[in-house]
Amino acid sequence: MSGYSKGVNGSAATLTKLRTGKDFTASGMCVTCFDGCPGLCEIGKSAVRGKEMLYPQPFGKTTSAAQKEYPVDFSHFNIMGTAVGARGIDADSNKALFSAVNLETEIGSGNKIKLDIPIVVAAMGSTNVAADNWEHLAAGAAICGGGIAIGENVCGMDPDVKIKNGRVVHSPNLERRVKDFQNWYNGKGFIAVQANVEDTMLGVQEYALENLGVEAVEIKWGQGAKDIGGEVKLNTLERALQLKSRGYVVLPDPEDPKVQEAYKAGAFTEFERHSRVGMVGYESFMERVEELRNAGAKYVFLKTGAYRPADLARAVKFASDAKIDLLTVDGAGGGTGMSPWRMMNEWGVPTVYIQALLTRYLDKLAAKGAFIPSVAVAGGFALEDHLFKGFAMSAPYVKAIGMARSALTAAMVGKTVGKAVKSGKSLAEYKKYGKNLDQIFVAAAELRDKLGAEDFARLPVGAIGVYSYYERLAQGLRQLMCGARKFALSHITRDDIASLTKEAADISGITYIMDEDAEEVEAILG
Repeated sequence: MSGYSKGVNGSAATLTKLRTGKDFTASGMCVTCFDGCPGLCEIGKSAVRGKEMLYPQPFGKTTSAAQKEYPVDFSHFNIMGTAVGARGIDADSNKALFSAVNLETEIGSGNKIKLDIPIVVAAMGSTNVAADNWEHLAAGAAICGGGIAIGENVCGMDPDVKIKNGRVVHSPNLERRVKDFQNWYNGKGFIAVQANVEDTMLGVQEYALENLGVEAVEIKWGQGAKDIGGEVKLNTLERALQLKSRGYVVLPDPEDPKVQEAYKAGAFTEFERHSRVGMVGYESFMERVEELRNAGAKYVFLKTGAYRPADLARAVKFASDAKIDLLTVDGAGGGTGMSPWRMMNEWGVPTVYIQALLTRYLDKLAAKGAFIPSVAVAGGFALEDHLFKGFAMSAPYVKAIGMARSALTAAMVGKTVGKAVKSGKSLAEYKKYGKNLDQIFVAAAELRDKLGAEDFARLPVGAIGVYSYYERLAQGLRQLMCGARKFALSHITRDDIASLTKEAADISGITYIMDEDAEEVEAILG
């Protein structure tokens, strides 16, 4: 391996590349830097566009995935199948069919939330790519009986929000986002409202609890993509002034007359809005949980990012003491792409590593008889084998898998293809399947029967994409679980996966594949 970071000075995420191709120098620069080059790489474009190049491009229109190649990831583990018995169903070949695998799960410390599918869409906040696809994503999650969280800054970024005495009293954008889920809610799953520092100051969660029929709220410590607050771009001076007046950090300062002159002269075209970093403390956390419960929260969640191990220990301990209903732990490399590109690649504890630590810490608390919260893990999960490994890595604690970018992709593609079909256009990739929704979307007819023709007609078309994607994940996961002879999620154990390398075994505590079943093998062979 030439290095853990690929394309360190050029990436499709930043619309940059090396003139000489894949030259893996320590600096990431071309082996020969040519005087006369217009600047194709990140360094070159930074010489022209400066701090714009900190972020994936075009900002707000794409989602981006970290490209760092970690020493150990989920590909270094394989799922173990067996030819013997069954757990969760009779060991009968006529009954132990993959279609009989139960994927239902539940979360909560007292009151329980039941989910038909063990997937939670990790919070989608105020970014354009999230806002533009929210109705499709929320409706898809609702009809599948999954969970979804509304992310940070939605009220603060709402042009029409009404704020009285520093607190939100009306937000059309947040109200719409909540209703986009509630309109399709079938009694399973949940919608939660997340809050960062600015949201908490504005009383966003209290507003949602008291006015919008929301029952679940999420305290946000961070995410797997970055260890700072969120950022968005603002393309008018008026918008920049508005956001600064609401308490956000806006750069450059839109109130500075010289900055205003430079903007009007065309020296730059965008302002940056940044969120503050939180300051975690035990007493303040416990007080906030109590405040939310007193405000009517039936469920209180905690989302933490890929911070150093001591912070993960704090999250586990605080969640235990406060009897949090869902603790979501997000590994490095995740995120929907509005993060500084180098930060997304180079900071934090990657998913396999943070799950290994999480398992140790939860085991330690469990051995003391402490309360163990329901746990969701996130950070690059996209397909059914990822889900299985995520459940097994931290069994029996994981109750759901957190997704963001992959579910958003399903919503975006479903929206793009569905709108084209409805307008009578034929997309080359899908012509072979037919011309109408039922022909092109394999699950459309099934979904129409499930919802009824009238509801199906008003369903945001991208939700068909989410439903189809979730159905694929569900069947794929059932097949993997059937092969392991585990017919319910609660039966998945850590020995359902094996490490392919000694390094993976050392990091995770998952048995090296050549040592798997050693005692049973000896007993069989006598």
